[in-house]
Amino acid sequence: MTLSATAVAVTLITVASFTLIGLLQASRRNLSLEDYMVSRNSVGTPMALATIVASAMGAWILFSPPEVGATSGIAGIAGYCIGQATPAALFAFMGTRMRFLMPRGHSLNEYVLHRFGQAMYRLTLGIVVFYMFVYLAAELTAIAKAVELMAGVPLWLTALLVMAAVFAYTLVGGLAATIFTDAIQFAVIVPLLLLSFGIAVFALGGWGNAIAPVTQAAPELLTLSNGPGIKFGATLVIAVIAAEMFNQTNWQRIYACKTDQVVRRSFLGSFLVILPMLMIAGLLGILAMNFGFNDDRAFFSLIQALNLPGWVSMAVLVLVLALVMSSLDSLLNGIASVLTTDLLRIFPNRSASGILRITRLLTVLVGIPAILIASRGYNVLYLFLLADLVCAGALFPVLFG
Repeated sequence: MTLSATAVAVTLITVASFTLIGLLQASRRNLSLEDYMVSRNSVGTPMALATIVASAMGAWILFSPPEVGATSGIAGIAGYCIGQATPAALFAFMGTRMRFLMPRGHSLNEYVLHRFGQAMYRLTLGIVVFYMFVYLAAELTAIAKAVELMAGVPLWLTALLVMAAVFAYTLVGGLAATIFTDAIQFAVIVPLLLLSFGIAVFALGGWGNAIAPVTQAAPELLTLSNGPGIKFGATLVIAVIAAEMFNQTNWQRIYACKTDQVVRRSFLGSFLVILPMLMIAGLLGILAMNFGFNDDRAFFSLIQALNLPGWVSMAVLVLVLALVMSSLDSLLNGIASVLTTDLLRIFPNRSASGILRITRLLTVLVGIPAILIASRGYNVLYLFLLADLVCAGALFPVLFG
């Protein structure tokens, strides 16, 4: 079997396995509308930490941080790490505050409605949905580009396959199924990311040999005093922190945690896990500079250039699929949760089952244009910055209140 055929088989098996796990979890309980939205007070610290990290660490970590590492160096990576991990620490405290103010709440925009009224509510709702949709499109783009690079599969076909698989268990099982699959995916992601980094360093002859060409050709990438890197890193800090405040998947998990103590422990713990994960991903971009790779495919180009055994490429493919499915299901469920909150206000007399049917239909309708965007193969980092900077404009007035 050729490497491309093997890659297609691994993709199908991995996607089917996660889908089956999600469907089996969904079949264990009768799903209520409340369970579908927030799975309130049901998750302990280990499961909460796993789902927070898995939902935050999508396939983008193998595209954007390596590109930042290859172009902005250590300074840019540090900015990305701070920007992505800091929201978890903020939610450890803001989450308990929100649980106190709105113990039966579901989302940030609900709070904005009660605190600021209809105008700010509509603005916040638009920003939340816009950000999560762009995130969704970026994740689909990432996995489509990865599979195209490794197996030659058309972008649209991979995007359609992965999205259909995530639809299958997310629409049936809601947040509970999403959290359970996140925990499984977390157990896959962490060791495979460490393995990828270790193999790349070993194949390049150890850390010293790996960074020697970079030291000679672009020494500014290895210093925190790199001016352009500092500027770009600072931009990422502002943009990413702002965006994550509007990410409904975080607010859902605040309400899914059993207690305030679980909120604090799991979000602070995820802060400590996310930092090294992003640092490793960024350093892979610096290693890719050995071969002159500096775009959003730097990591995958590095793996191919090293001429590693086929099983390494397949392990990387499983890593990418676990990453993308762990974020896609969370994003779809987050969008569904936001839409459901509005539907309950618009149709107060409609049954819970009727609201749930409408929510599922709207979720599918949101996913279709994301597939179309993924088929275009846009730069993943560009897509994220587009959404992040929109969120930055609304951050202060919403959260200071």
